[in-house]
Amino acid sequence: MRSEVVRKGIDAAPARSLLRASGLDDEDFDKPFIGIANSWNDIVPGHIHLNEIVDAVKEGIIEAGGKPFTFGVPAICDGIAMGHQGMRYSLISREVISDCCEVMVAGHALDGWVGVTNCDKVTPGMLMAAGRMNLPAIMITGGAMEAGELDGETLDLQSVFEALGSYSAGDVDEEYVRSVECAACPGRGSCAGLFTANSMACLTEALGLSLVGCATSLAVDSRKLELARETGRRIVDMVRKDIKPRDIAGVDSFRNAIAVDMAIGGSTNTALHIPAISKEFGCPVTLDTFDEISRVVPHITSLRPAGPSTIRDLDDAGGIPAVLNRIRDHLADAPTVSGPSIREIAVTAKVLDGETIRDTENPYHKQGGIAVLKGNMAPAGSVVKQAAVDPKMMKFSGRARVFDSESDAKDAIVSGSIVPGDAVVIRYEGPKGAPGMPEMLSPTSLIVGRGLGDSVALITDGRFSGASRGGAIGHVSPEAYERGPIAIIEEGDVIDIDIPARTLNVRLTDAEIEERLRKVEIVDRPVTGVQKKYRALVSNGANGAYLG
Repeated sequence: MRSEVVRKGIDAAPARSLLRASGLDDEDFDKPFIGIANSWNDIVPGHIHLNEIVDAVKEGIIEAGGKPFTFGVPAICDGIAMGHQGMRYSLISREVISDCCEVMVAGHALDGWVGVTNCDKVTPGMLMAAGRMNLPAIMITGGAMEAGELDGETLDLQSVFEALGSYSAGDVDEEYVRSVECAACPGRGSCAGLFTANSMACLTEALGLSLVGCATSLAVDSRKLELARETGRRIVDMVRKDIKPRDIAGVDSFRNAIAVDMAIGGSTNTALHIPAISKEFGCPVTLDTFDEISRVVPHITSLRPAGPSTIRDLDDAGGIPAVLNRIRDHLADAPTVSGPSIREIAVTAKVLDGETIRDTENPYHKQGGIAVLKGNMAPAGSVVKQAAVDPKMMKFSGRARVFDSESDAKDAIVSGSIVPGDAVVIRYEGPKGAPGMPEMLSPTSLIVGRGLGDSVALITDGRFSGASRGGAIGHVSPEAYERGPIAIIEEGDVIDIDIPARTLNVRLTDAEIEERLRKVEIVDRPVTGVQKKYRALVSNGANGAYLG
């Protein structure tokens, strides 16, 4: 085992001496050393309970004869960071988290590790580290919170942002907004809809890198602690058998995960994270892979923000195993950390609610939840959550309203200057330009909240929250900072969106675009610290905002 360099032999005496100071004794030096990456903090509601999960994981590790070591990693709540400078650090944190895991596990010669995670960038960051180090690893996600309720209406964080849109339109008063604010997020766990955190939890289970049932068991569910304890036992077994992440997740696993993503209608952020994770596993997938699978795997659930159901509803209906059962003809067989293969899980699973998880012959939409659009405005691609787009917006032509920052666009929406038929363009919010590719939940929610969700499009080189819905097209690549065509869009240009045809075009000739590009002046915001390093290394959204 790798840890023998700090456990065995005379040369390891200094390391053993320090470990004894941490509480180890002679017996411990004969055990596998297992790290636990813990993203607990008391800021993010999805993480406030993770210490309880860590304790259960430790119990399992000890029961199986291992020695657990816990270390912390950061976590940013996108909802708290939304709409201000903090959001420029959110995507950056994915790389920081990945590096933290690598530094702690490799630096201390641990034999294997468990990622105790939740929320948007933490799970992808830990998965990236797992593939990069390729040491025995398993994830356990902390689970979703219960949905909120107000006067019989189901609420979540999305409801609060959209209430602000209604307030700005004069449809509701401040007291109503406060009542939604106080009811929408009732307790611990990641947000209750199929936003990015829960999308990535589902895809982690589909990749075979968390135990069966982990993705959809809620934060308040006692099953979560049972799964945590079993996760601890399982990682020790994986270390002894030398079962590594790349033994579990290969190219078929990533295609399976994308198939599940299409079936459940996951967040567009998965189109950033899965390509980046797959690169670390040595089997890269691209936006073209998403588009290929989206055309053949139907959308068979209708979870918020696309529909009325929540993660609890999905769990009650059978969770990810039930989804696998429905789409089993689209799956390749692949191993899992649970033991049974993906197809074995799919075949034996039962669908407990045929409306929450529909049959593929009776889907909510015939194609998958995400569509990839290309054209002269996005030569390298862009992404839209088509499952959450109003049918009226599937084909749309609009007058460009152009903004060089999210804040300017928000001001215009709130002022009422954005009207039906507009195509709002927000640029210089990409990975390099912002930097950090901030989410645009505020402007999308304001548009929906003002009753414009079926008549106004939003196009950006930034990205969207998993809670966003409507004609919101993100990840436009190349981004404006890279002198992509989005940089030359002018007020009043006509933009044509055709989601069924997978196209995004501005009505300009190639010669006109080239002429404008020769004259364009790039907005270059001054940056320091981690943002400066990130800008120098990061690729565009079509490449997963991957570093290097």
